[in-house]
Amino acid sequence: MQREQWKSQVGFLMAAIGSAIGLGNIWRFSYLAYEHGGGAFLIPYVIALLTAGIPLLILEFGIGHERIGSAPLAYHKIKQNWEWLGWWAVIFVMFGIELYYTAVISWCINFLNLSFDLSWGDDPNAFFFKEFLSLSDGPSSVGNVRTPVLIGLVIVWFLNWLIIYRGVQKGLELANKIFMPLLFVLTAILFFWSITLDGALTGMKAYLMPDFSKLLNHKVWIDAYSQIFFTLSLGFGIMIAYASYLPAKANITRNAILTGFINSGYSLFAGFAVFSVLGFMATTQQQPISEVVSQSIGLAFVAYPKAISLMPAGNVFGVIFFLCLVVAGLSSSISIVEAFTSAVVDKFGLERKKIVTIMSIVGFLGSIIFTTQAGLFWLDIVDHFLTHYGLVVVGVFECILVGWIFRITILKKHINKISTFQLGRLWTFLIRYFVPIVLGIILFIDIYREVKQPYEGYPWTSILILGIGWILVTLTVAIWFASKPWKTEQHKAPSRGEE
Repeated sequence: MQREQWKSQVGFLMAAIGSAIGLGNIWRFSYLAYEHGGGAFLIPYVIALLTAGIPLLILEFGIGHERIGSAPLAYHKIKQNWEWLGWWAVIFVMFGIELYYTAVISWCINFLNLSFDLSWGDDPNAFFFKEFLSLSDGPSSVGNVRTPVLIGLVIVWFLNWLIIYRGVQKGLELANKIFMPLLFVLTAILFFWSITLDGALTGMKAYLMPDFSKLLNHKVWIDAYSQIFFTLSLGFGIMIAYASYLPAKANITRNAILTGFINSGYSLFAGFAVFSVLGFMATTQQQPISEVVSQSIGLAFVAYPKAISLMPAGNVFGVIFFLCLVVAGLSSSISIVEAFTSAVVDKFGLERKKIVTIMSIVGFLGSIIFTTQAGLFWLDIVDHFLTHYGLVVVGVFECILVGWIFRITILKKHINKISTFQLGRLWTFLIRYFVPIVLGIILFIDIYREVKQPYEGYPWTSILILGIGWILVTLTVAIWFASKPWKTEQHKAPSRGEE
């Protein structure tokens, strides 16, 4: 079976950046910087990018390109009994992260529509939690499906299906060539508009005023490494699949460096727009910036709508802001479905279009639970466990597999043969020792906190079923997939390092 390829290196780069840049770049990075010493936070953040983010990106690009396969196929070709690791990554990301991520994109679509006439009213907090989500008492009280969220979900999954159904060149590549320039233009409009607002300077000072004393806190460094790991889609199996579609001559290290720095640069740039608006809100309401700053979901669906209602022509600003979120979300969402689709096609030889259609239907049905009145609680628990444990464990095992079990010199030689920036002993050291140790520390601290006190005070029953249960079920399914015989000859095909 002829493997599809990107039409151009630019198309691949846009797709990789599209996968990396997601909702967290807009609403998580800026809050972390504010909380962890402003401009001083850039020091651990850049160090984390250089010592973990880019080395792991090079690793995943290199694995996919040299082994010519999706995550399960690439790992199988490295060591047959490690195929399960690739399946686990693409399964818990597809049937976990993607299910609630599409629900959040649905919220963004709804708020994009609400922005036209500022329908959230004078109290966005009450509107979002009580009216829009109609939040229940807890995760065990599922309640009813919220119709507006369900309608948005239909749109998201239809777009996922449409783009991936069209294949690598006419679907993924074309979509990202439209999405990424559009996202950058929209973000630039938000930036230049927001810095002209009253109080913008107050917000920007709060965002980046350096407090170097914060660097003595170990939590700041752990959060910097965590943010880099999550924001670059590492451990998802996406970058491995995307790199497998590259032609034989591909500049792996340059693409990894560009992806890493463009993703981080976008986060920094978007943060100016976010905090300029929060500074305007604080000034208008005569409050300190600390009173209006919130993180994550609260920033996007409560603080920002409040600020939008206060500014002149706020509805236009709101439309642009939520369109940014929709585009950033979709570019990441399609990459997740593609990673799983690529794995199934590689192993079972099923027709791509059928798989995409089935996966889109199954994904939509699985996402419905996140449109219920308990959806936010389910999202919070599942997201915490899959990202803090699933992805980090995959990252650790990835380093062990490639750094110790596989002859890393084969991969390094292959990458150096086709790349401008040459890898040396430092990269080997980072992959073999440094990155797994850092990820191991993050994992240990998370487990310690979890045992000490259940996450966010949720009942242990909910944590066991939704958090730990989701991890164990997806791991079991991954082992089952790995045990199935190959229906294609892909696993016997030579790798580029062996040619």
